[in-house]
Amino acid sequence: MPTDSYQLILDKMDKILRVLAALATKGMKRREQISLLDQAGLRPKDIAEVLGTSSNTVRVELVALRKARGGRRNRWEARASGDGE
Repeated sequence: MPTDSYQLILDKMDKILRVLAALATKGMKRREQISLLDQAGLRPKDIAEVLGTSSNTVRVELVALRKARGGRRNRWEARASGDGE
């Protein structure tokens, strides 16, 4: 079980990563931001927090993105299932 100081460090690192994600996608269209953050492995809930929107909005965009790709998974999803590169 992590100690309180360990959890505090993890929480701070999480905040730093969220700030970096927001800065890295600044100026992009919302769909591009969602796509990039999804490919980076963020969950819809986390993407929503970074972008200041609802997780439902993120999920709807992700469905639209996947339909546009013809239902294909991105390389991170394929790799996680053992089908990728």
